[in-house]
Amino acid sequence: MNEIESVLHEDRRFPPSADFAAAARLSDEAEYQRLYRQSIDDPDAYWSGVAGELPWMEPWTQVLDWSEKPVAKWFIGGKLNASAWCLDRHLAERGDKTAILWEGEPGDVREISYRELHADVSRFANGLKARGVKKGDRVVIYMPMIPELAMAVLACARIGAIHSVVFGGFSARALRERIEDGGCTAAITCDGGWRRGKILPLKQEVDESIEGIDSVHTVVVVKRGANDVEWDGRRDVWYHDLVADQPADCPPEPMDSEDPLFILYTSGSTGKPKGILHTTAGYMVGAYHSTKYVFDLREDDVYWCTADVGWITGHSYIVYGPLANGATVLMYEGAPTTPHAGRFWELCEKHGVTVFYTAPTAIRTFVRLGDEHVKKHDLSKLRLLGTVGEPINPEAWMWYHRVVGGERCPIVDTWWQTETGGIMITPLPGVTATKPGSATRPLMGVDAAIVDEDGNELPPNHGGLLVIRKPWPSMLRGLWGDMDRYRETYWAKFGDYYFAGDGARRDEDGYFWIMGRVDDVINVSGHRLSTMEVESALVSHEHVCEAAVVGRADEVTGQAICAFVTPDASVTVDDGLRAALMEHVAEEIGKLARPAEIRFTNALPKTRSGKIMRRLLRDVAEGRETTGDMSTIEDLSVLAKLRENQE
Repeated sequence: MNEIESVLHEDRRFPPSADFAAAARLSDEAEYQRLYRQSIDDPDAYWSGVAGELPWMEPWTQVLDWSEKPVAKWFIGGKLNASAWCLDRHLAERGDKTAILWEGEPGDVREISYRELHADVSRFANGLKARGVKKGDRVVIYMPMIPELAMAVLACARIGAIHSVVFGGFSARALRERIEDGGCTAAITCDGGWRRGKILPLKQEVDESIEGIDSVHTVVVVKRGANDVEWDGRRDVWYHDLVADQPADCPPEPMDSEDPLFILYTSGSTGKPKGILHTTAGYMVGAYHSTKYVFDLREDDVYWCTADVGWITGHSYIVYGPLANGATVLMYEGAPTTPHAGRFWELCEKHGVTVFYTAPTAIRTFVRLGDEHVKKHDLSKLRLLGTVGEPINPEAWMWYHRVVGGERCPIVDTWWQTETGGIMITPLPGVTATKPGSATRPLMGVDAAIVDEDGNELPPNHGGLLVIRKPWPSMLRGLWGDMDRYRETYWAKFGDYYFAGDGARRDEDGYFWIMGRVDDVINVSGHRLSTMEVESALVSHEHVCEAAVVGRADEVTGQAICAFVTPDASVTVDDGLRAALMEHVAEEIGKLARPAEIRFTNALPKTRSGKIMRRLLRDVAEGRETTGDMSTIEDLSVLAKLRENQE
């Protein structure tokens, strides 16, 4: 019972083209190996070199202090400001370059240069200070994907306030829970924001969430939706009034390397959300470093990460990482299928996107919608694709490679977490020969391994637990207000090893194959099977767009495989299809993985960041009521329909 059986077989390989490799930031396998070995064997020297590329107010005196495990301290004694690293350092050489290229869901467009963004952030920061917001205060940000969201984040960083961004689709109850846990004293929001053709009343949600919380003395409101809002003249202030008379320069607050930068809440399976704490220097060095190498950014790139800033992907790869590298970042306010199914590809063509980073769930949605929505747009400027979130099924990877990338774009399939702060396992696009479905190898500075329940490293092609054996700069520094939970959640199992909570295997080439959350492993007649691998087998069938697999109790086998499948629109849903899919899985990966039950559904319950909520599907499969935190579910009606179909 010490291992997870791997039953997925994938032999296809895609090396970078000679043209891509020739122009890449890193293009030599030997150089990657040299840098990786240095980063593991002499991390002080390696990370000193990376950090030395950035402008410090005061230098650090020690790279790493790991004496108070499991809390690491990086770049001890250094002084810096995250906002200055993203803005001020570019003014001389890139002041007139577009920093943020934004499009709203209705089609309105704004282009903001680095010089303009610096001025706007400075005015915002000065306005917050005028309202009494100071270093160390917590500020909750609850906004749509508009430029002022990035400005709010950077304005907080500029004055040393700790930002807590909450995705603008969360309920007032979920927002209140995060405000109370963080002890927030100010909020930044909008009257409303566009989503799927409608205005979401964000100010109304904030008003409800802070009712009776006297500590919130200021609510800044950006005018976006033009919807009516309630107004408290003592507490509420329009953003345009806040910044109207403020100077366009705000000296950045010197921050200690280990001063908190932000709190970001992530849900556990039960109980209250966890407030992941990231500090300033280590996080910024990690975000800068990973963005530089993974996305191979060039001066003329138009880079688009489709995530929301309300998630860690948006923090690291919309705001801090790309702006620290001086990139042009596309931001989009709306949904990927509004007002039509080809919206993302229309935007790629319109704005000349060259680097595109999205989630496997979105890719599977696009597969279901059909190739024609992609093919009607000119995507010839795309040169690099990426995926983030859940492990990507090999067949979805192949569709992405073929239909979106035109078989010419490398794909960086990245593995990381809110807790890690940045990308940990990933192809390097000018070096790595990719395999569909594999995140490939650790990024420089990441000592990843696959171990059994006792912490012993497993040989190749043995599924086990994914751990990180050495500290890395962008690692979380704790859970806000709950260090005991931090130690218990991430460190109790293996002591000095960070346990990611994911299962994985490493193949004979040293490539990592993420097998999903360990909680999602199914034990069938003594065989521990990865749900991701069974899902990949289902998705490889020509009539399956998406699948999620969970285990349910079975008197004979211990657990039985229950699959929830979304078929394409061209097929008749009946017992014949059900039997064909069961046989397909048996042929692909063996009879032991044949589902005992297949349920057809038009949609799966997902978080607002696109991850399938398998714990809810386990409840449906077992026929029990759902408990625990459901604040992150995107559409409760999906769960209700699944329960209706079961009755």
